[in-house]
Amino acid sequence: HQPIEQLASLRCTPNLDTWRPCDAVESAVAWKYAIERNDGPSALIFSRQNLPHQSRDAQQLADIARGAYVLKDCAGEPELILIATGSEIGLAVAAYEQLSAQGRQVRVVSMPSTSVFDAQDAGYKQAVLPLQVGARIAIEASHADYWYKYVGLEGRVIGMTTFGESAPAPALFEHFGFTVENLLETAAELLED
Repeated sequence: HQPIEQLASLRCTPNLDTWRPCDAVESAVAWKYAIERNDGPSALIFSRQNLPHQSRDAQQLADIARGAYVLKDCAGEPELILIATGSEIGLAVAAYEQLSAQGRQVRVVSMPSTSVFDAQDAGYKQAVLPLQVGARIAIEASHADYWYKYVGLEGRVIGMTTFGESAPAPALFEHFGFTVENLLETAAELLED
């Protein structure tokens, strides 16, 4: 019903690569990765709702298999990085569009597999999540604590910290702050610091 701990548990399982794709393209890459992987198991976690397709170029398509990649970017260095996975990518992209229209330098990183990304070389990780950009927000309808390793102590996580709420999904998303409005407010607070 409200499996806030399951993704964190799967991600913490040694030698298990957990994938949470945001659309059919990431799903196909995750499926191919799981089939071709011969040194351990993979878990593919899918959303029940229909998710919007995200446009990508050839390099982005190739980089999906690296676990995380830049889905939307700005010209020059970003002042804010939004990190999301699965169904929350749509929320990050909607916030990116509004923040970009306001003149903000924003990047959206899709991270369908944290373990696969963690295994990449330092140069690739720096290219996706530059250390000098401290303003970061992770968005996932799951346990929030897991994401601090990517946003740091100064970053923000829009995630779950409680259990047991029951209501229609749109009401729960609003209750827990999974809205573009909350993401924009969080970004404004973070960029003011």
